[in-house]
Amino acid sequence: MAEVVQVRAGAYDCDVLVIGGGIVGLSTAYAITRAAPGTRVTVLEKEPGPARHQTGRNSGVIHSGIYYRPGSLKARFAVRGAAEMVKFCAEYGIAHAVTGKLIVATGREELPRLHALVQRGRENGIPVRELGAAQITEYEPEVRGLAAIHVGTTGVCDFVGVARELARASGAEIRYGARVVRVDRRPDRGVAVLTAAGDVVRGRVLVNCAGLYCDEVARLTGDDPEVRIVPFRGEYYELARPELVRGLVYPVPDPAFPFLGVHLTRGIDGGVHIGPNAVPALAREGYGWGTVRPRELAGTVAWPGSWAIARRHWRYGAGELHRSVSRAAFLGAVRRLLPGVQAADLVRAPAGVRAQAVLRDGTLVDDFLIREGARAVHVLNAPSPAATASLPIGREIGRRALGMLGSL
Repeated sequence: MAEVVQVRAGAYDCDVLVIGGGIVGLSTAYAITRAAPGTRVTVLEKEPGPARHQTGRNSGVIHSGIYYRPGSLKARFAVRGAAEMVKFCAEYGIAHAVTGKLIVATGREELPRLHALVQRGRENGIPVRELGAAQITEYEPEVRGLAAIHVGTTGVCDFVGVARELARASGAEIRYGARVVRVDRRPDRGVAVLTAAGDVVRGRVLVNCAGLYCDEVARLTGDDPEVRIVPFRGEYYELARPELVRGLVYPVPDPAFPFLGVHLTRGIDGGVHIGPNAVPALAREGYGWGTVRPRELAGTVAWPGSWAIARRHWRYGAGELHRSVSRAAFLGAVRRLLPGVQAADLVRAPAGVRAQAVLRDGTLVDDFLIREGARAVHVLNAPSPAATASLPIGREIGRRALGMLGSL
């Protein structure tokens, strides 16, 4: 089998071989062909179409960047990416809207964190307006809280539509139904990939944008990612009475976690999604409790970081699990922001899974993580706000890949 995927000198199907047809992989292809016209790019995606996982199963929010540590990749790329995403959508006729959003404090213990977000927003160059309790109803008549901030640069868009347009505009060869099962990387020659269908694709440089499987692809390549993807499922409801919410309403997040809490999102279709919570998934694509993949679950359980998370954050996790199995508990979380919501207003909606990189000591990687190996660039942590930030992320990955090509 090793001979099947062996790299032969001079026999390249492309210059850059991208694994993963989500919005980050397609943005990378787009960035490379824009920066270096004539560069041959091939994208391998295991699904029959683009953006079937994290890209197509999120809230559809164009994040402002207010949450992220000043100077971090998330902060810089989200702020820049939000503006670029709105421009991209306008240029290509993709559905979008800049709605603004409220971040609402419902308890006194949240007020210091709310004020800290104001400061963080200003450090990141994001205009915010501080609101008292009475002013909240100017934006959201049905929402209640002690105080809030309004972030005007937040919006919503059709990220699946963006991904499709990136694929088309990139000019790259996109191969769907191409699940990678083996990688042969020869630093002196290049990279050859074998797909489940038996096809072999050879490239000079590999870019790993495999999302939920990025750590496994890194290991197939021969590089140690030093992290493990631990999948967290986010469960959503749709609001049967969307007129209760005008725009976007978020709670004050807990800074110890990369999750933003149960929020209310009026999408581009006019519907309002509520969620997500964050519970451990029993498979990397475990969109429900009934989806269990023993090998993947065993890999998660065997990772020391998973046990460290459980020991350190069991109270938080127990609350998330309670909201997962108890509709009443989920309803209670929503009512903190939207008191008028009733149980009958919550209609189950499709779930998503977050590919969260976790270090061996249980640290949740809180920034985008891009690492390089011989002839390879690995994107090892790119959950939210990666869709918002996908255009600058793609340029950064593309810059690294083109740098490798130039040095060969």
